[in-house]
Amino acid sequence: MKPVEVILIVSIAGLQDKQAFEVYLADEGFMSVPHEPFTYIGTTTTQKINTVLYIFDTVEQAIKKSDFQRCKIVFQIGEYAMEAYQYDKKQNKFIAVVI
Repeated sequence: MKPVEVILIVSIAGLQDKQAFEVYLADEGFMSVPHEPFTYIGTTTTQKINTVLYIFDTVEQAIKKSDFQRCKIVFQIGEYAMEAYQYDKKQNKFIAVVI
């Protein structure tokens, strides 16, 4: 499979350590977009479902590096439609939201 671009936009309230968050994302292949706060790009060569699960896991691990109040993500994988999710702290997982 040829590389496909992934765009990730994070809306996070109350993040205590932005640097730890961004370093973790960078280590996992999501590079910060200059002049666009909390916007990241990366590439994938895996199937869509595997990429979605990777995004969930990566962002979840990144937000656990620091305290936060709430986190929402929107991402697009290649030409697929954008998807939006909110992290549920009680269930410790991302829940789909309608955009």
